[in-house]
Amino acid sequence: MPRVKRGTTHVKKRRKLLKQAKGYKWGRKNLIHLAKTAVTKAGVHSYSHRKQKKREARRLWQIRINAFLDNQKLSYSNFINALAKNNIELDRKILADLAVNNPQIMQKIVEKAWVGKDKKEQE
Repeated sequence: MPRVKRGTTHVKKRRKLLKQAKGYKWGRKNLIHLAKTAVTKAGVHSYSHRKQKKREARRLWQIRINAFLDNQKLSYSNFINALAKNNIELDRKILADLAVNNPQIMQKIVEKAWVGKDKKEQE
């Protein structure tokens, strides 16, 4: 059986790896072994941080909604509960955007949620 030399495959593999490591500091950008570990670690971090990004966004939305509700002398948890009981299906992203950019509309939503809550308590 003839001998197979893997020159092109090896070179392509290394070139791809070094392309991914472009922009890294020191030897991590041009030494194969260091670049391989750096790219692997970067992949792990990017995966976990994509999940973390979603968590941080939700926390930010909650903070923005709560900041608006503090001016109204309401608590965040009671407001979310009132929305659920009145079947007002707006997610936190939309509510946070309204609280920042359209406070008048957000005020109407708060009033609608609390009017419905008062009616339910009376029944």
